[in-house]
Amino acid sequence: MKKADTPGELDGFDMKIVEALSQDGRITITELSQRVGLSKTPCQVRLKRLMDEGYILGFRAVLDARKFGLDHIAFAEVKLSDTRETALNEFNAAVRKIREVEECHMIAGAFDYLLKVRTSDIRRYRHVLGEKISSLPHVSSTSTFVVMQAVKEYGR
Repeated sequence: MKKADTPGELDGFDMKIVEALSQDGRITITELSQRVGLSKTPCQVRLKRLMDEGYILGFRAVLDARKFGLDHIAFAEVKLSDTRETALNEFNAAVRKIREVEECHMIAGAFDYLLKVRTSDIRRYRHVLGEKISSLPHVSSTSTFVVMQAVKEYGR
């Protein structure tokens, strides 16, 4: 296996650690070290380095949104009336405050942003779109695509 000689360079052990944690973030260090083929101390040192260098940003629970009554997913294309840096920054700051927006991506193409919006139902989505998203700074138009079935989520 290739050795990680410099900071920021990952070897095979590092990649095995990342893969194992991406599948199960609650794995014990003992089980992790066994899976990657290292003893506990070197495994812990590598895990700490991966976290310190920003490869691993954190750990969190993946929730089943349906059990919380959030069955409705829609993607909204958003076009802005102004795409200068100040306008983009204003939009970015404002969209981060909308709880129902799970993801927001700036897009190169026919529109400016793609938003993943999760709500309880189409009525709630309509409210979020009309009262929150359409009111964001510099929004000129939106277009919605409603999800019929999520085939793959959370990288699984």
